[in-house]
Amino acid sequence: MNKTVYYIIGDGIGPEVFAAARPVIDAAVSKAYGDSRKFEWKELLAGEKAYKHTGNYLPQETLDTLATAELAMKGPLGTPVGGGIRSLNVTMRQVLDLYACIRPIKYFQGIESPVKRPDLVDMIVFRENTEDVYAGIEWASGTPEAKRLIEFLRSMGKNVDETAGVGIKPMTPAGSKRLVKKAIEHAVAQKKSSVTLVHKGNIMKFTEGAFRAWGYELAAEEFSAQVMTEQEAKDGGTKPVILKDRIADAMFQEVLIRPEQYSVIATTNLNGDYLSDALAAQVGGLGLAPGVNMSAKLAFYEATHGTAPTIAGMDKANPGSLVLCGAMMCEHLGWHEAAQSIHKAMDAVISAKTVTVDLAGQIPGSTTVGCKAFGELLQKNL
Repeated sequence: MNKTVYYIIGDGIGPEVFAAARPVIDAAVSKAYGDSRKFEWKELLAGEKAYKHTGNYLPQETLDTLATAELAMKGPLGTPVGGGIRSLNVTMRQVLDLYACIRPIKYFQGIESPVKRPDLVDMIVFRENTEDVYAGIEWASGTPEAKRLIEFLRSMGKNVDETAGVGIKPMTPAGSKRLVKKAIEHAVAQKKSSVTLVHKGNIMKFTEGAFRAWGYELAAEEFSAQVMTEQEAKDGGTKPVILKDRIADAMFQEVLIRPEQYSVIATTNLNGDYLSDALAAQVGGLGLAPGVNMSAKLAFYEATHGTAPTIAGMDKANPGSLVLCGAMMCEHLGWHEAAQSIHKAMDAVISAKTVTVDLAGQIPGSTTVGCKAFGELLQKNL
């Protein structure tokens, strides 16, 4: 029952949060199963550490190993904004076909949220991970490539300013349907009441609108016995899962004022990025937001926060995102006792108001502890 986990330690606060989180994950497994199950951790290089050792931010050896792996975990990786290398995260998602970014968002007891009823937030976002504007098909203003594309668009009757930077937003039936399929499979397996397709199809009719249409097609083709539309539900249907759809901007209001009406969300790449971060803010912030990128074979868990260079090396970071990634990984393997132990420990420590600085600002009367100490508290409370 031992499982190999390949890990990338990450940049900025990555080494700190990994050092604090890994012992919690291992201790949860040990307490639940003794010596009968454990994770065997093997490091891979990417980011600044890889560049220092190999001169390459993303060595081919790392990609080759991940291509055959079952489980992996990474800390945050930095990417220069507006120039330099293309995002390492996006590159790995595309090269390894990690098509589903899955982010559960739930409330932990003790968090003082900016919303009135954070306890009603219990959603899981399935975000398409390889298409949309994140495909990286774009050219800078004034470049020969941008000018050629603008000339072509003008020949098609589209008025685009000659100084524009331009990008392409590709979305396919196959990419959209496999994401929606994974979301519906989760809802059926976990007995969730609904799946909501979130899109901006009223404006981007042939990309976002097509995502919505393809989602409904997939549900009808493969889940006709389990899934019904909202209209069918109003007409007295009794299937276990209702398939809804919401315009993206309206959905931000919905998750604030009616969060209890939504459980599983399936959405496009950019919308999913925005929405999962906004939901995390309702329940404590990105420091408590785990996530996994999945292909047909590989489950690649990652901290959803950034590298936080302003506090790197200062023992201030919150390791909670990676700790909860560990709980997700245990759930994925069916190691439910270990996962539940981690969640209960997180509730206990936060309720005791002894937390890292990002959470302390949200919890009146709290005591601030460092990254390492927070991990140790979680381990004691398993």
